[in-house]
Amino acid sequence: MISIIKKDMLSKKTRTLLGYVPSAVFPALIFPAIFLDSSGSFESIDNPKIYGALAAVLVGYLTRNIIYTILSGLSFYWFYIYVL
Repeated sequence: MISIIKKDMLSKKTRTLLGYVPSAVFPALIFPAIFLDSSGSFESIDNPKIYGALAAVLVGYLTRNIIYTILSGLSFYWFYIYVL
């Protein structure tokens, strides 16, 4: 609905506020997939998804590159599952 509105119709404050929506929604979608199991309770600390997410956050912070972030998180996750 918002996408069909002309940009001139929205105030600067509203456009700024709407710019934060993806940053707020993304963690809400990712958190349950990483930290909750299928029954809805918190996973234990030895969960490989948690370590993969931490590796991805670290690489993302250091490199500011989305491809390296995704690849490092997945690589560390698979390494933890299949090697350790």
